[in-house]
Amino acid sequence: MSAVTELLRSESNGSISFGNHELAAKAKLEDYKHAGDTYKVKTYQAITKLEKNGLFLYESVPGTSVHDFHCDGDSISFEVEGAQDAQITLGVEQDAEYEVVVAGESAGAMKTNLSGKLNISVELEGAGAVAVKLIKK
Repeated sequence: MSAVTELLRSESNGSISFGNHELAAKAKLEDYKHAGDTYKVKTYQAITKLEKNGLFLYESVPGTSVHDFHCDGDSISFEVEGAQDAQITLGVEQDAEYEVVVAGESAGAMKTNLSGKLNISVELEGAGAVAVKLIKK
């Protein structure tokens, strides 16, 4: 896998891929239509951020490249890669509990805060693409 050179793209399986952790300068793409929703992505080496219909959905520090991002009402799954370990914040349902699975291993159950944000750390340095999945309990 590698960076998403077009910043945001629709995949044949209905998911999206976004972000380019290799960019030295900020880049953004707005008003991208996918499955009836509108997306906006900002990305470069320091940060990657995704919004869906004007609402926060994903942010990583430092920047990451995300492949096969799929989000339904009860789960989120994707593969992420980057040059360094990343802190990822996801916008999900507020005051809910999610089982978090990183690289096939459970990281345990985590509860969102009142703003519906969930923070996870993912070890990426030298790891290639790492699978992440959140399942609402």
